[in-house]
Amino acid sequence: MTAPAISFEFFPPQNLEASFRLWDTVQTLAPMDPRFVSVTYGAGGTTRDLTRDAVATLHKSSGLNVAAHLTCVNATREETLRIANDFAAAGVSELVALRGDPPKGSANFEPHPEGFANSVELIEALAETGKFNIRVGAYPDKHPEAASAQADIDWLKRKIDAGASEAITQFFFEPDTFLRFRDACAKAGIDAPIIPGILPIENWKGARNFAKRCGTEIPAWLDNAFAKAERDNRQDLLATALCTELCSDLLDEGVESLHFYTLNRPELTRDVCFALGITPQITLENVA
Repeated sequence: MTAPAISFEFFPPQNLEASFRLWDTVQTLAPMDPRFVSVTYGAGGTTRDLTRDAVATLHKSSGLNVAAHLTCVNATREETLRIANDFAAAGVSELVALRGDPPKGSANFEPHPEGFANSVELIEALAETGKFNIRVGAYPDKHPEAASAQADIDWLKRKIDAGASEAITQFFFEPDTFLRFRDACAKAGIDAPIIPGILPIENWKGARNFAKRCGTEIPAWLDNAFAKAERDNRQDLLATALCTELCSDLLDEGVESLHFYTLNRPELTRDVCFALGITPQITLENVA
């Protein structure tokens, strides 16, 4: 089995303890030589400044190819593009462009009166600058706000046509979910790479709740498997085995890249990478 190209998602720290956790995560996973690492926004753009600071620090200190998440929630067009230009001025040319989740307490996304109405408008504006490589989100299970699974695919095609180079999917639990989605995207004329998003399950209850909010289908067998693993105190062993098997099945079907949602907890992601034959390549020296 050929080792895949990999990438990692981090979230920005909101206190000193979280800062140390992020740096520990980076130092643990950087030796895997990721193609890029991304730094998220919080719901409603709540971590906008923290994301900017984390991206700038990682870019300057780590030597990693850092991609900044950028959303159009609670911001004017001018404000959003100013943030993008700040990233470019700092030497960051990779963006993950997303509509963004509604702020806490809001049921639905409401565009700012002077902001981008959706992700396609954001991508078009970013592409016009000529400064960025743009990645976008994709949904192998129907997005909770989408009219249908086909509507998700049609919207993804609009985002690619607007100027995005790749898509990263929401996480899923079974390989067929991604493979069916990949086939449907190809049928719709989407020829840009689609990278499966992988969530190593650190905590089944938390992952399950997250999946429900995202519209990710939850197989009954997973509930049963983790219930038994918890009784035997083997949750980490089960999680590593399941994630490795999922990735291995995808690679067997021709997938070449994997994107891991690390939740700033690197050990399980590292162990899965080892199991897939991804060995340390570089040493990170400058992050403190």
